[in-house]
Amino acid sequence: MRIPDFFIVGQFKSGTTALYQILRQHPQVFMPELKELWFHSPELRARALARGSKTRPTTLEGYLSLFEEARPGQRIGEATPSYLISPGAAGRIADLQPDARIIAIFREPASFLRSFHLQNVQNHNETEGDLRKALALVELRREGKAIPPFAGRPLELLYSDHVRYVEQLRRYHAVFAADQIKVLIYEDFRADNEGIVREVLRFLEVDDTLAIAAIDANPTVRVRSPRIHEAVRSVSMGRGRAPRLVKAAVKTVTPQRLRRDAAAFERRLQFGKPRIPDEQLMAELQNRFRGEVVALSEYLDRDLVELWGYDSRT
Repeated sequence: MRIPDFFIVGQFKSGTTALYQILRQHPQVFMPELKELWFHSPELRARALARGSKTRPTTLEGYLSLFEEARPGQRIGEATPSYLISPGAAGRIADLQPDARIIAIFREPASFLRSFHLQNVQNHNETEGDLRKALALVELRREGKAIPPFAGRPLELLYSDHVRYVEQLRRYHAVFAADQIKVLIYEDFRADNEGIVREVLRFLEVDDTLAIAAIDANPTVRVRSPRIHEAVRSVSMGRGRAPRLVKAAVKTVTPQRLRRDAAAFERRLQFGKPRIPDEQLMAELQNRFRGEVVALSEYLDRDLVELWGYDSRT
């Protein structure tokens, strides 16, 4: 079986989905249809595994089978943002593929936390819709308390742990050579999508001259009503006898086209554009994480303090 050649390891809400979708279009690259395989970070989805989740591979054979359709000569890769925050993912990847190329993307901390929190609410991994309150729950959740009932990945809710950028990078530099690791900055990716993608293609040693279509994937949205969102989720997932019967009946009598239209209407009903950020909270977060930004700037030898607007923070 073929073993992956490269890994997009994170960060969440920092362009990993867009990069994954762009690379999948390249004829010299193979990436499976399933994104976020989680195979090398099982500790971060222990709840989902304990419930018998069948959506992700749990054995090496199952994992490698996802790459069987790769053609000879293609670079094989996968994208799982949790590999960046996982304490053990770097070592597991190195054990499987010591020659792997690693791609990490970092984003300004305050905007990252806001976007990631909204994503967790959308995915039912988070029930606290207020970011300030969710941040205040981190220490309780570290003790296994205040975990949402349907959270399959509770360790992701330790929001402040995600902003340990230098620590995360050091885990990879400890097991991979420096030239095997490509660090990207999300704001660069947004500003020059095509240019950054061509950098990545050169890093992967594939043709970087082909046409590239820019993609804005996985946009940040706001859940309009948590109650409606959870009710719709219960029916769609078939939780309980009544929702299962409703789901089965709808699927039986409704044409596929109408189901697609209904799904689009459901999404408009549930989600809207994010509200304007709480400027006071954003300023507090920037003050809180300025030290991490300074440390990453020194580690990468790049002035992220000015790029991310932290030069006025103390």
